[in-house]
Amino acid sequence: MKLIKISIFIAIVSIFLNNCKQKEAVIAVGPVTANDIKNHIAVLANDSLTGRMPFTEGENKTIKYIEKQFKKLGLEPGNHGSYFQDVPMVQVTSFPSNITVSGKTSFTFKPTDDFSASTRQELDSVQLKNSPLVFAGYGVVAPEYNWNDYKNLDVKGKTVVVLVNDPGFKSGNSKLFKGDTMTYYGRWTYKYEEAARQGAAGIFVIHQTEPASYPFTVVNGNGHAKLYLQQADKHLSRCKVEGWLSEAAATKILASAGINGDIRAFARKANFKAVDLKQTITLTLHNKLKYSTSHNVIAVLKGSTKPAESILYSAHWDHLGIGKADAKGDSIYNGAVDNASGVASVLGVAKVFGQLKSKPKRSVVFLMVTAEEQGLLGSEYYATHPIFAINKTVANLNMDALGSYGETNDFAITGKGQNDLEDYVEKWVKQLGKKVTGDKNPGAGSYYRSDHFNFAKVGVPALDLNNGRESTLHGDVWGKKQQDDYTANNYHQPSDNFTDTMNTDGMAQVANLLFNIGNELANETTFPGWKKGSEFKAIREKSLAK
Repeated sequence: MKLIKISIFIAIVSIFLNNCKQKEAVIAVGPVTANDIKNHIAVLANDSLTGRMPFTEGENKTIKYIEKQFKKLGLEPGNHGSYFQDVPMVQVTSFPSNITVSGKTSFTFKPTDDFSASTRQELDSVQLKNSPLVFAGYGVVAPEYNWNDYKNLDVKGKTVVVLVNDPGFKSGNSKLFKGDTMTYYGRWTYKYEEAARQGAAGIFVIHQTEPASYPFTVVNGNGHAKLYLQQADKHLSRCKVEGWLSEAAATKILASAGINGDIRAFARKANFKAVDLKQTITLTLHNKLKYSTSHNVIAVLKGSTKPAESILYSAHWDHLGIGKADAKGDSIYNGAVDNASGVASVLGVAKVFGQLKSKPKRSVVFLMVTAEEQGLLGSEYYATHPIFAINKTVANLNMDALGSYGETNDFAITGKGQNDLEDYVEKWVKQLGKKVTGDKNPGAGSYYRSDHFNFAKVGVPALDLNNGRESTLHGDVWGKKQQDDYTANNYHQPSDNFTDTMNTDGMAQVANLLFNIGNELANETTFPGWKKGSEFKAIREKSLAK
């Protein structure tokens, strides 16, 4: 009997030790190294790539570099023998005149100082001439929230002025929309779309730093080239003018119509009705048009037993090119963090997959998309012109603007609460002795601001993961300071540069975590889904039923 008990004990210990070894082996696979990531960023954020703007020599150099890395790693071309997917776009560069607002009090506003304006319409020039101005609150039509800022309002030929973000933001009412958490209705892209659906001639979003989550300099793109996917109607169904007003300029316009004080509180009242401002706006945009084709870059590690099913890693390779010089005379927007960091990290993950002794059962796809900075265009094109079937795409794992301030004790899930991929994050992070957080600034609407959103829109469970802010070495307060400094001083500025002192350890943390999650998914048979209440759940279920 003693021998039997001893034998059982030895067997249990052996199983326990073997499981521990297996767990350690899974965690230890790789790793994606901080040094590999840093070396890639040094190349991708070099001045020689001129800010990685689509349609430029910078694009050619960038996509050739990525292609070279894919070949070096032994990955197959992802698009029927090619590493590239053509993305036909039109580049519109708009040069605005001054704005003239006429009414009881007249104003003249200057581009760059007071407003930013552009157009999608593919015309040599567009004009708002004495277009009546209307304050349309938040510019939202949301039946599920019983909200309609355009109710009984005819804005055809008129120009609407609307607020950024949702009615719920800083309202103190968590049941008004989603409280301080932005919904898609709060995004400026939605507001542009809705104004066009309503027939408006123009739309201006009032910039306010807190609800926008970035300063006016970020949206002030006068004279910058903007890219759009080519459309059969040449975008003539969109508003003639889309733009932003500085808060100071908007305050003058609204005050002259008797709207003073907290305009957000005024517009969120249950009985709010759009206000005819009794003023007109005149503005001309002269445009330069360029038609060309940009490129997504795609590679695949084919699955051993289920090659038709895929795990999709993504990052956008583009940035803003050459623009207005800063105080130091630097005019090249290199985007070291945004998003050379994501591309470098995906390349790091691809390297680890390429070194596996046994191929995963499902295919693993590595997609570097174009024109994220222009409105998530490359990922939108892929999601609507997929190379790998959407209903067999198991998950999208996206990396965008990873922090350059070292390792953290936490990982941040953008839009936490959406899908089952978060459960994988929780499990792996727990093994690492770390913790998971959601958006520290949920009002920023980050879930709608990177490429994963386009995959979510077609039903694919999509995860955008970032390093948190609780620095392992310096703590949370220090980490928050680094994040705030980047947003205020480097985000979409020429100062987002590579330096030898850049700390890429935190980027490697995220990349290794996403490798482990992707590797697990690539060897499973199940499909993760969307959590109850997610707006994407029904889309996925319909897709999988095909």
